[in-house]
Amino acid sequence: MNHATEYSQQLAAAATFIEQHDDFLVVSHIQPDGDAASSTYATGWILKQLGKSFTMINEGAMPSKFSYLWGSDQVLDFGKKVPARLYQTIISVDCADFSRMGRISTLFDDQARLLNVDHHPTNDRFGSCHLIKHDAAATVQILYDLAIHMKLVPNLEFADCIYTGLLTDTGGFRYSNTSPEVMQIGATLLSLGVEGSVIAEQVLERVTYSQIVLLQKALSTLSFANDRKLAWLAVSLADLELTGASSDDLDGLVNYPRNVEGVEVGMLFKEKAVGVIKVSLRSSGLVDVAAIAQSLGGGGHVRASGCTIQGTLEEAVAKMVQEVGNELI
Repeated sequence: MNHATEYSQQLAAAATFIEQHDDFLVVSHIQPDGDAASSTYATGWILKQLGKSFTMINEGAMPSKFSYLWGSDQVLDFGKKVPARLYQTIISVDCADFSRMGRISTLFDDQARLLNVDHHPTNDRFGSCHLIKHDAAATVQILYDLAIHMKLVPNLEFADCIYTGLLTDTGGFRYSNTSPEVMQIGATLLSLGVEGSVIAEQVLERVTYSQIVLLQKALSTLSFANDRKLAWLAVSLADLELTGASSDDLDGLVNYPRNVEGVEVGMLFKEKAVGVIKVSLRSSGLVDVAAIAQSLGGGGHVRASGCTIQGTLEEAVAKMVQEVGNELI
């Protein structure tokens, strides 16, 4: 079976899953990025058009920079409001593995059915129904295909969601995942009234005061190894407290070490709690950082992945410098 045929069958199965069920719980991964947030809203929009009842939720708050999108005011923050019930029908979006949904899984009924919509190559195909396209630039691209397959007519609300997810996961249409198909979809969305320059300014260009102060602090930790082929920044809990920054303000920091000339892999170490370090990895393409992350319990893409290390910042740095360094020899 060729890839196109398999994908068509997955679209049909996902459409049937949605058509035959109701009362959905829609969830993306913890610490949602642009694609995760946009995919959540886009899924809600699809369900609304079909007259389905649904609840959108995440373990934490959605990034405020995406508050202009339809549905952003409807997502529950599990940390503040926990539904006093269980759900039997789940749609997960942009989650490479079950654990990426965090504590939301406590809301799943023991017999819950789950539709897994994702584009990560490391997706382990959890759930009872799968809509996975590894070469899609973003999960929103798959949801756009699903909406068209289900003969829904995209409006500006939906178009803004899809465009935002594509824009953020392609780095402003600059990364290698910017395919002709992505540009064709983008052109269609612009024709529906999407203000591309306004969205780009909002999500890619504008920075908060706390974000720029955090950047100043983080750059003072810039370090190199392996003949400057490996570079990294580190952000501690104390840094976050001192600058008043939030997790949203960490977005994009990993690109600074990665963008240094000659660097093959850039890393960002973020202390999430005492003894818990989140590591973001970005590769120029020479090193498959998805394989490294997956070996440590994480995952992602060949050029952009992440994992969590137990220990101090210093211990996490030492471990990752060794792991990545082994691939740079």
